[in-house]
Amino acid sequence: MRVVTTAQPLDVQPTPLALLLLGREADPKSERGVECPGDLPSPSDPDLVERARAAKEKLGDKVFILGHHYQRDEVIEFADVTGDSFKLAKDAAAKPEAEYIVFCGVHFMAESADILTSDDQKVVLPDLAAGCSMADMATAEQVAECWDALTEAGIAGVTVPVSYMNSSADIKAFTGKHGGTICTSSNAKKALEWAFEQGEKVLFLPDQHLGRNTAVRDMGMSLDDCVVYNPHKPNGGLTAEQLRDAKMILWRGHCSVHGRFSVDSVNDVRARIPGVNVLVHPECKHEVVAAADYVGSTEYIIKALEAAPAGSKWAIGTELNLVRRLANRFAAEDKEVVFLDKTVCFCSTMNRIDLPHLVWTLESLAEGTLVNQIQVDKETESFAKLALERMLALP
Repeated sequence: MRVVTTAQPLDVQPTPLALLLLGREADPKSERGVECPGDLPSPSDPDLVERARAAKEKLGDKVFILGHHYQRDEVIEFADVTGDSFKLAKDAAAKPEAEYIVFCGVHFMAESADILTSDDQKVVLPDLAAGCSMADMATAEQVAECWDALTEAGIAGVTVPVSYMNSSADIKAFTGKHGGTICTSSNAKKALEWAFEQGEKVLFLPDQHLGRNTAVRDMGMSLDDCVVYNPHKPNGGLTAEQLRDAKMILWRGHCSVHGRFSVDSVNDVRARIPGVNVLVHPECKHEVVAAADYVGSTEYIIKALEAAPAGSKWAIGTELNLVRRLANRFAAEDKEVVFLDKTVCFCSTMNRIDLPHLVWTLESLAEGTLVNQIQVDKETESFAKLALERMLALP
């Protein structure tokens, strides 16, 4: 006979990380904000579109809405401009008459907009939970420990930090403070060329794949010139000799979306679609970039498809919202555009910005209530802006 007993509830206290993931606590030093005060409209509200239009019309020139390429179509519909993160931050700075900059993107992008806009402008992120897993992979404390390791190895004085735009304001400030520059996926080669004119080595933060692809594919270095610094291991998991021998010290970070693409994805799409052109973002793994036909930033991808001949076929390795939007746009021109991988993969944090959050944000601002303002402290802003200005000065 089987006896069934009823288990008593376990007295388990959730860890701070568990609470953070559950959305019940906040870490102010993390890209992942989790609090969004206020009552959001229901996503099933049939009047959401009209409510967004009415609130935006009421605000008039006081609001300027930025929409990143990876945003949902329902959000892009209300964007005044679209683009990648740096283009949008510059667009915001060029709109000084707008009191409110509503950044439909992720946290580090809103920080960059706050750094580049005037003190009179207020940058708002519709959902504070819209972070970036890549940016989260490098904290200020971890990078400071890395710099200590480079100092102990005797190479900090000849190492120039180069940080990808997809990084927190703290990391940009570290870069500016230590004589480095920021880069985008479009100008990474120019940034590295500049850095090697200033020093002998580069500490590339936080995306190892963009750093490796730029160094090896675009600048002719070898894979042996690159080492990966793992912030979760003592001394980054590297010996002092390995650090001294390396030209590129790559931070162990990556994009959760672009990191999913594989060589199998490339081989599979070539087998399914004869004559297909494979076009991927440089945040993809090195072996994927090597197997592709073309490599470039989101702006490059868009321009490549605009210039492509009718009847051409393209498999795109970047975020699905953008790929789907491009597929719909170019279908009328007889250009076939497909997602590189069979697995659907949105940027989960970017997708937190949805129409209910945007409506709540716009209606709150229209009522005179400032919500979800992103502010970078003055010292951080000063050094981060220095790094950004070095990038702007690149030839």
